[in-house]
Amino acid sequence: MRPTVHDIADHAGVSLATVDRVLNRRPGVRAATRARVEAAIETLGYVRDVAAANLAKGRVYPFTFILPSSDNSFMHGLHDELRHAMARSASERTNIRIVEVPAFEPTALIATLAEARDTQPAGIALVAVEDEGVRAAIDAIAAEGIPVVTLVSDLPGSRRAHYAGVDNIAAGRTAGGLIGRFLRGRAGKIGVLAGSMLVRDHRERLDGFSAVLTADYPGLAILPVREGRDDPEVARAAVAGLMAEHPGLLGIYSLGAGNRGLIAALKARPDIRPVVIAHELTAFTRAALSEGLIDAVLNQDAGHEIRSAIRVLKAKADGVPVIAAQERIRIDIFLKDNLP
Repeated sequence: MRPTVHDIADHAGVSLATVDRVLNRRPGVRAATRARVEAAIETLGYVRDVAAANLAKGRVYPFTFILPSSDNSFMHGLHDELRHAMARSASERTNIRIVEVPAFEPTALIATLAEARDTQPAGIALVAVEDEGVRAAIDAIAAEGIPVVTLVSDLPGSRRAHYAGVDNIAAGRTAGGLIGRFLRGRAGKIGVLAGSMLVRDHRERLDGFSAVLTADYPGLAILPVREGRDDPEVARAAVAGLMAEHPGLLGIYSLGAGNRGLIAALKARPDIRPVVIAHELTAFTRAALSEGLIDAVLNQDAGHEIRSAIRVLKAKADGVPVIAAQERIRIDIFLKDNLP
């Protein structure tokens, strides 16, 4: 049976109020008494349930989530999941604030991180951009004891506490394996549409994709990456140009979120039918799968990522371990035949 605060009080010969003051590091306890209580804690092997203690006190966790404001269906889904989490705030004892920043803009993100740090929340979550200034801003926040979680796109090398997202190299490798299998040994050119190579998730997906094609499908040549900035019109123009310049194009890997533009460009050229692998199951990619415009979609669960970020931030704020298996975000593969 686990020891309780009553056991500590009996063993040390003090009141429950004194035990509470020692556990919560409050003043008003003589050094000799404090030492006696701490010795009792060690002897009995008492482990404090911080989460239960915070629940009893009615502690509320103020969290700041920094998300891109781009016209991006997946990010809209991330916003929606965060609003669902905010609706649960009363039961989960959270107070969540959403701050939007322009996508792929390190300067704006750095300024927003500084502002968030000044409000001293219990934790911060953000979609990271690969930039030394962003890394320094995260490190400064962590130095003040505020845990930081990166969402969707990671920033390793920083002092972030956790990454809530898929393994993007594995996602890219999966896309490479799929496009190679769909093309069944054919040789030709493959186009790649990214949002921005400033974000690590897009670069890692490209790295994984390139590695598989180089090793297993050497007849497939990857063309220079086109950036769509996750903007539907910019992406449409990029893909239209790609197909105009390469009428024999065998495949397209859309590793970002410019899928509305991609789909519009594909519809405009029914004479060209490349194999297409995209990311994120949205209303648009679901319809394109059903119509045969897209062959496979790799998906990450935005709701799982938001819930994971909140759980991790609460655990870090309480100083308790994170359950790694619970926070692992999986890669789902959808074809037109297995749409949920």
